[in-house]
Amino acid sequence: MELRSIANSYFLSSIVALLFFSCKSEEKQNIGYQKPNIIYIMSDDHTAQAFGIYGSRLANLNPTPTLDGIAQEGMIFNNCFVTNSICTPSRATIISGQYSQANGVLDLEGEVETEKQYLPEEIKKLGYQTALVGKWHLTHKPNFDYYNIFTEHHQQGSYFDPNLTESGMNYQPFYGMPGYEGKQYKGHSSDVITDITLDWLKNKRDKSKPFFLMHQFKAPHDDFEYAPRYRDYLEDTEIPEPASLYDNENNGSVATRGKNDSLIHVIGSSVSKRNTIRHMGMRIWSSEYTARNNPGFDSTQVDGLDDKTYTHKTYQEYLKRYLRCVKGVDDNVARLIDYLKKEGLYDNTIIVYTGDQGFMLGEHDYIDKRWMYDESMRMPFFVRYPKTIKAGTRTDAIINNADFAPTLITMAGGSPPEKMQGHSFKEILETGKEPEGWQQSTYYRYWMHMAHAHENPAHFGIRTKDYKLIFYYGKYWVDTDNPDATWNKGSWGNRFTMHTPVAWEFYDLSKDPQEMNNAYNDPAYKEVIAILKEQLKAKRKELNEEDGDKYPHIQKVIDAHWTD
Repeated sequence: MELRSIANSYFLSSIVALLFFSCKSEEKQNIGYQKPNIIYIMSDDHTAQAFGIYGSRLANLNPTPTLDGIAQEGMIFNNCFVTNSICTPSRATIISGQYSQANGVLDLEGEVETEKQYLPEEIKKLGYQTALVGKWHLTHKPNFDYYNIFTEHHQQGSYFDPNLTESGMNYQPFYGMPGYEGKQYKGHSSDVITDITLDWLKNKRDKSKPFFLMHQFKAPHDDFEYAPRYRDYLEDTEIPEPASLYDNENNGSVATRGKNDSLIHVIGSSVSKRNTIRHMGMRIWSSEYTARNNPGFDSTQVDGLDDKTYTHKTYQEYLKRYLRCVKGVDDNVARLIDYLKKEGLYDNTIIVYTGDQGFMLGEHDYIDKRWMYDESMRMPFFVRYPKTIKAGTRTDAIINNADFAPTLITMAGGSPPEKMQGHSFKEILETGKEPEGWQQSTYYRYWMHMAHAHENPAHFGIRTKDYKLIFYYGKYWVDTDNPDATWNKGSWGNRFTMHTPVAWEFYDLSKDPQEMNNAYNDPAYKEVIAILKEQLKAKRKELNEEDGDKYPHIQKVIDAHWTD
């Protein structure tokens, strides 16, 4: 009896232990081991030219060794494009899954209300803990479980010793007004936000849940204020220059150049002195930042230089400052990766990297973004997740930033809401192939007109893998039929309240990838252009981007010049 009792006791103990460990195993699956974690990393104005993986003229400088390494362990997208190349609208599209006219954010003053931030809202429904660190730029309180975001300069933030407001602090939803309760952090912004993210990952997150983290750098946004430790980086290096910096050939149209080039000194901020309103030399040779970082600098060093020498010297300084900011981003991403590897999270974390749009690095003698030209429109984009994405893969499938939210939601195990206009490309990530019926073009629209001294005319267009068609309609979206209305918002700091000429541009990207020849008037492309116009019209209707109801004065211009 005693032996049987002992045996029964041992048997019962075994059952209890088995149930205990079974429960622990089930608990382990419920604390995020079943679902992948997601880190979405985005830099401000980090363009595809400033990577190794995209094979640009800057690739041999090896500006992004960490990011290139992550990309090569996953899938690289060659044809990822922004729908509106300016900070706030791009971020609004990413957080909502909607194009500008649908989410209402047409320009830099747009706002996304907390309840319309659909991406984090949907992710939270799937059991994720959500966090946002860094640049926000959408005014209203973030719809995240945890946030710590820049508050100064319309939520753009400062490069050095930035102020941030953290979840739990008083939040004023209208930027530029008093009310933010914030904290000043010492150091360079790229280092600061990485410190904050690592602290959240180590000490503040709920480790019983999978996490969705948006880590968003300010760098390398203008004015390119890099951390002092990078002062000597590339100092003695000659940065390769684009040929179009000095000769723009047949790029552009009367809309971007004016009749007989009468507007080239006004439209499109430049590297050279071409644009007399805003060129890069104005930004870097006379700035306090230059004096602070180059104590021996004397502005007379550039005074009196001939135009080509001035352009060359300005370009070299411009690119070195920009790439030093990029280097700071790359090094801080390395810190995040080191943490994930150390904690055994690296292979169970979906890692996404992108910029909020592209950026002109002297191509066509342009700086900034806004344009539909590829350097401005193309977004770097890659995803690493070894459980479902094969390493070393690359795709030419066309995606845009409206597709990011639906994709992240489906990768987290959910279904995108119908109000999102983008499409999930999860199948492309997992198979390397475009599913039947996948989009073969992308729509673009820059709504602002002659704004912020960059003076880019408003335009829209369509891009396929082989062709690009752009229409410049030359009007701002306020109805100017009202004689009391102004052409533009005074808050944009416009120097000109003017129409610009209406024109079409067409580029055969298969033969002219640098967009150096506007072939719109070439009879050989008449049929191709007609097809693209039909596709553009259909795309605008599909996306509710037509102007007849809201902006009839723009629609009149479109109708009048559609067959030009």
